[in-house]
Amino acid sequence: MKSAFYLLKVNFMGKSPSWYKLTIIAFLTINPLLFYFVNPFVAGWAILIQFIFTLACALICYPLQPGGLLALEAIFIGLTNTDTVFNEVVANIPTLLLLIFMVAAIYYLKDILFILITKLFLTIKKKYFLALVFCVICASLSAFLDALTLVAISIAVCFNFYAIYHRVLSNSKENEEEFEEFRGFLRNIIMHGVVGTIIGGTMTIVGEPQNIMIGTKMGWSFSEFFAHNSVISLPAGIAGVITCFLLEYFRFPGFRYQMPEKARELITKDYRHKIREITKQTAFLYTLQIIVFILLVFALGFHVAEVGLIGIGLIVIVTAFTGRTKEHDLAEAFNNAMPFATLIIVFFAILAVVHDQHLVAPLTQWVFTLSGKTQLMALYFVNGTLSFTSDNVFIASIFIGEVDRAYAAGTFSREWYEKLGVIVNMGTNIPAIATPNGHAALLFLLTSSLAPMIKLSYFRMFKLTLPYTIVMTGAGAVAVYLFF
Repeated sequence: MKSAFYLLKVNFMGKSPSWYKLTIIAFLTINPLLFYFVNPFVAGWAILIQFIFTLACALICYPLQPGGLLALEAIFIGLTNTDTVFNEVVANIPTLLLLIFMVAAIYYLKDILFILITKLFLTIKKKYFLALVFCVICASLSAFLDALTLVAISIAVCFNFYAIYHRVLSNSKENEEEFEEFRGFLRNIIMHGVVGTIIGGTMTIVGEPQNIMIGTKMGWSFSEFFAHNSVISLPAGIAGVITCFLLEYFRFPGFRYQMPEKARELITKDYRHKIREITKQTAFLYTLQIIVFILLVFALGFHVAEVGLIGIGLIVIVTAFTGRTKEHDLAEAFNNAMPFATLIIVFFAILAVVHDQHLVAPLTQWVFTLSGKTQLMALYFVNGTLSFTSDNVFIASIFIGEVDRAYAAGTFSREWYEKLGVIVNMGTNIPAIATPNGHAALLFLLTSSLAPMIKLSYFRMFKLTLPYTIVMTGAGAVAVYLFF
């Protein structure tokens, strides 16, 4: 009987005790069902807080199972319904297409990207300069390309670096401290890169999803969007880049790790081996990948189609010209994309609870009772706080909707309407760096296969982004106070 119970527990709950412990904690602690009979509003906040807890424990258990149980419970007790969840999914189809197909498409470009970025890593010896260059490159590209695409590239490259070092380490008795040093180095570099994508994403109308949404409502062109938002985005972006340099130059706590010489030697050896062993076949493969990558940059830069559809086109071209025509040849490319895409559906279900229970309505109503510069500052910080608590795109859609309705009712002038639009946009972009909840790029990295390998937990990510959050949010607030 005891062995039968053990088999049931293993098969249903997984082999790791952490799995079912976390699930039970997430499902029962501050159980929303208990609050529902008191107040559905309180129950909604309980659901949201518990979901954030599951994200914080992502290295112990992937958030899909405990988060999914919370979403099912919310639907079961009536905090939301399947129609609202479906509408949330439909509204975010571009994001899902991107996650499934563009992330998979990067898999087919990893060879040439690895060579190019490895060359960059080996050429720049000083870590503070490497971090600065990597941050600036990611910021520059993300102003025109998609942040998740760049994060997928960064993950693929760091994963290859880790694999090279780990392959040798697993066959020899190396110093564990050196391995931890290398993990810390990769953590630092990829975090600078991801923050760089967020910095660049604030600059242009195509940089982030809410930029497009708000820019469209305001009727701004590409240049008009930049002109209106640069009052905040440029000071905050410059402050972020300077922060990147200072964190590494002064070896701020959490950023003291350096690339071990052993790791540099192994990566250099692997790089030279790949260069020496280039054949006509591999030369064709690399040439094809370079051509496709250039086409990808132009396609994303000029937005010829939704990002996910561009990803499908990339997959078709590369696989067709390299002879990968069997079904099983395609499966591996989707391994990293599908778990996160599934988790995002659960995330939309939690957002449906926020929407149906009007969890942020009291704050929006309070902000609009204020006036003048006080209203702008309050809107900036309220947007920021809510954005890193839930999701910045969702919060932006709520607040810009409220602003739009107030303007249509003749509450304020066109000039003030545009100022509020800028504040909503910057408030949901900059302070949201604080947690993985706020930006999809951070959440994608946290739940990637790379995160447990380099020991990048929710709280460690929070600590690494904290200096950026403080400096960039402060710079944005000063800009609001001085120039609005």
